[in-house]
Amino acid sequence: MSNPTPSMETTLQTAIARHRAGDRAEAERLYRIALAENPNDATAAFLTGVLALESGRLEAAVEMFVRATTIAPDNAIYYANLGEAERRLRRFANAASALLRALALKPDLAAPHYNLGLVMQEVGDADGALACFERAAELQPGLADVHDRIAAARKARRPGASSAGSMVELASVLAKQNRPVEGIAIVRRALEIEPKFAGAHWNLGNMLFDLGEYDEAIASFERALELDPTLVGVRANLAGALSRCGRLDEALAIFEQAVGMDPKDAIHQSNYVFQLHFSAKHGARRVLEEARRWDDMHGRAAAVRGRAHGNDRSPGRRLRIGYVSPDFRLHCQAFFLFPLLSSHDHEHFEIICYSDVKQPDDFTSSLMRYADQWRSIVGMDAAAVAAQIAKDRIDVLVDLTMHMADNRLLVFARKPAPVQISWLAYPGTTGLSAIDYRITDPFLDPPDSDTTVYTEQSLRVPDTFWCYTPLVTDQVDNQATARANGRVRFGSLNNFCKVNDAVLALWSRVLQRVEGSTLRILVPEGESRTRTLATFAKHGIDAERIEFVPRRSRLPYLAEYRHIDVCLDTFPYNGHTTSLDALWMGVPVVTLVGSTVVGRAGLSQAMNLGLPELVATTEDEYVAIAAALAEDLDRLSELHATLRGRMEASPLMDAQRFARGMEAAYRSAWTDWCARTG
Repeated sequence: MSNPTPSMETTLQTAIARHRAGDRAEAERLYRIALAENPNDATAAFLTGVLALESGRLEAAVEMFVRATTIAPDNAIYYANLGEAERRLRRFANAASALLRALALKPDLAAPHYNLGLVMQEVGDADGALACFERAAELQPGLADVHDRIAAARKARRPGASSAGSMVELASVLAKQNRPVEGIAIVRRALEIEPKFAGAHWNLGNMLFDLGEYDEAIASFERALELDPTLVGVRANLAGALSRCGRLDEALAIFEQAVGMDPKDAIHQSNYVFQLHFSAKHGARRVLEEARRWDDMHGRAAAVRGRAHGNDRSPGRRLRIGYVSPDFRLHCQAFFLFPLLSSHDHEHFEIICYSDVKQPDDFTSSLMRYADQWRSIVGMDAAAVAAQIAKDRIDVLVDLTMHMADNRLLVFARKPAPVQISWLAYPGTTGLSAIDYRITDPFLDPPDSDTTVYTEQSLRVPDTFWCYTPLVTDQVDNQATARANGRVRFGSLNNFCKVNDAVLALWSRVLQRVEGSTLRILVPEGESRTRTLATFAKHGIDAERIEFVPRRSRLPYLAEYRHIDVCLDTFPYNGHTTSLDALWMGVPVVTLVGSTVVGRAGLSQAMNLGLPELVATTEDEYVAIAAALAEDLDRLSELHATLRGRMEASPLMDAQRFARGMEAAYRSAWTDWCARTG
């Protein structure tokens, strides 16, 4: 919002004074003059709306409050008043949305709680109304008639009914509004009313999981299953929490149970397929088997029989490329989408993004600038999305999610575009017969590698599967910390689901080899840390040599690399984004080449940097490479000083080169389709 000039400020202050004096007509005239002088004056718009609300001109009030919230989207009072105006217009869904937004911004406001209670009362939800009125009274005990409202809501409840159900529903809405802390408080109150309410324990576990409180989440999920063993969704969520804590074998066993109990649920089976990649006990063939089973159960059933694509079969014309993702937002995918989308050749390729982002953010807005068309598919079922893609005559449709969370594989199963490709989520296979190609590179899948473990044909871009941008600015520590501290610090900031007993055993060998060294790792608080220390102790490593790091937001997380000399990669699932973050922060990553494609990420990244000496093919080599770096502080300091420059000069950050390679892959796939069907 632009700063007001002195005359504008005088006009607004005079208007406020007239408003307080009860001269509403003059106040509104002056507010509108202020708005004419500065259309982005949120205060003037809001106060004009207040005048309209006071005089019963509800539509005018809504118009002004919407204008105010558009200018100042972080002002809770503006949303609270918008909600009240919508309530008086009896547009209860709009009212609830605005009031919940107000509470998301400022949870301790009593009035929105009270007015939300009025909304729930109007729609016949006495239990929900009671919960809201009680919260309002708790926040502001002297609130007019709130106790009468509480009494009326209690009287209106069904005989024997409890407000716990409505409280859990309200908490679920709060969680979707990114307000898990307040939601947790409400669910705990619901459990005081109904301690054996399985659904409440389930919801509590979900919100604790979102906050990274995995031990408590696991306990809540287990309690829900004790009360109701038929809740398949709880099993799947429990498995997800166990995986985050590094308890992968337990997680996979429970995922299998969930799939067996409800084989028609595509989401549970997708979760299982994805989690298999982290297991050293299950190789590429096992992943392929389960991915194909997903296709047999869900993909082929959704396929549209006899679908014909009427796309113009000219091989060299401008192609319509569609990208489908729920993660056009602040997500690790953004680090790779920005370089590609910002570098596309729009003369030869039209870019259409199909966004399933439920809560867009600033990154969403930035990505939108690089698309020729942007379509929200939030709330649309797979058939409707596929119909829209077919209507848009997309030539090449790219899946960015595969079997990860919120995927849209059922859209791809319907084959809405003649050429369909998977990329980015992770290198591997979807198992879908409807997806024709997968993007890979010469190191992830060398020419002599076994590509029969993928259902798709492999399209190799020239250099790298990943083209990276950090999206933030942070300084490299050009001096290895070992010089300052007198000891080498190894580290890994990978998601702990990638850390297994074999990884801990190998890291222990590194620590034993390098006297006095320490290890800095990201491990969830609680049982996971206790179990990790016990595993290290079994291998002769004292707890004093292990430093735990909590989950952090982007900039503090990157700053952690200043306290690490050498990163130790995980296996069988290497670091992907995490390793690129480390390299950009000037920290070398010692990697072990795996037998599956997700275990060759470190190889691909090191080769693109011209650093094959960081790549081990055996565990003995891994220990030797890490120890050699620790013993050569000059080499270590040189890497810390030069790695960012290497990154910036390499294909890993050459957006134009990467975009041309991807476009060539799209064109090749398209030309092949034209030749086969022309």
